[in-house]
Amino acid sequence: MDKRFIEESFPVKEVSVESAKEKNIRHGHISTLHIWWARRPLASSRATNYAALIPAIDPEKEPDKWQTTRNFIINFSKWENSQNPTMIEIARKDISLANNGNAPKVLDPFGGGGSIPLEALRLGCEVYSNDLNPVAVLIQKCTLEYPQKYGRPKEVEEWGTLEGKTLKNPLLEDVKKWGNWVLEEARKEIGKFYPKEPDGSIPVGYIWARTIPCQNPSCGAEIPLMRQFWLAKKANKKVALYPYVEGKEVKFKIVGQAYEEMPAEFEPEKGTVARAVASCLVCGSVVDDKTTRKLFRDGKSSAAMIAVVLHHPNRQGKTYRLATDEDNRIFEEASQYLEIIRGELFEKWGMEPVPDELITTV
Repeated sequence: MDKRFIEESFPVKEVSVESAKEKNIRHGHISTLHIWWARRPLASSRATNYAALIPAIDPEKEPDKWQTTRNFIINFSKWENSQNPTMIEIARKDISLANNGNAPKVLDPFGGGGSIPLEALRLGCEVYSNDLNPVAVLIQKCTLEYPQKYGRPKEVEEWGTLEGKTLKNPLLEDVKKWGNWVLEEARKEIGKFYPKEPDGSIPVGYIWARTIPCQNPSCGAEIPLMRQFWLAKKANKKVALYPYVEGKEVKFKIVGQAYEEMPAEFEPEKGTVARAVASCLVCGSVVDDKTTRKLFRDGKSSAAMIAVVLHHPNRQGKTYRLATDEDNRIFEEASQYLEIIRGELFEKWGMEPVPDELITTV
């Protein structure tokens, strides 16, 4: 029986480490194309494809070759080697030799986010992929088919100019053109809800917290329900919301790099709620899970905007600041505008809006 390398040996631990690292990659990774559940890591997909397409090696008869192949798989699974032309050429040659000089056919009938077929393509295989979900099919087309069909550089007319023709990637130019069009149209309609900061930064996110009243009769403070207080937790960037009590009100400071110094005793991992059991930061009382859920069912919960996430178009990374009354005013204005738009759409489609009491918050 023709056994493959993956049937005899595979560096599971090492490839798993490289696969875990992919979760933090944001630029150049296909996961940023569209969210897809159960997306397979490219590292493991590349490694398993390769190991499944080359013949098994007996570690007792050829220990050096066996170890060299394992080391190659480990190195090839690394993100920085995913586009290494030398390693790709070696892998393609090994696969071709194992298949009588032909490109093997690889079928993935449920390709999902396209990780396995993409890596099979990278290895020079003839790939067939599909999925029952039309969203997955579109993701695969954008990942596997369109770049090959439309992405090769050729002469295209400069968009919006009379400068003649130049050699460009037509797919990339189309994506840029229509992506910018969508962005500008959105900016015209809702840009006023994202006002620029004095330094040019733009709000890109808002940190909210559900709140419930403390059940201690002598307290009654609003408890912000937050599982943890981290805003950013990376090796080179640790920023958190630091809660403190002023009177009977919980307030916040932003602490960490480039902000106030993080207090030595502060543990951002410890929030105010876990498994629906909430702790009051003002008086220290504990609200049990049944009471917490009942407060939500009875409409006695609320929500508070805590912080704003900012991004500067000319800088990398994000910055943070505390929410202000102006942020809440803009939020209310945006909510009113959304209701108007919803009403117009329901009227246009001849539908009745869903009553608020029928909308369930999970």
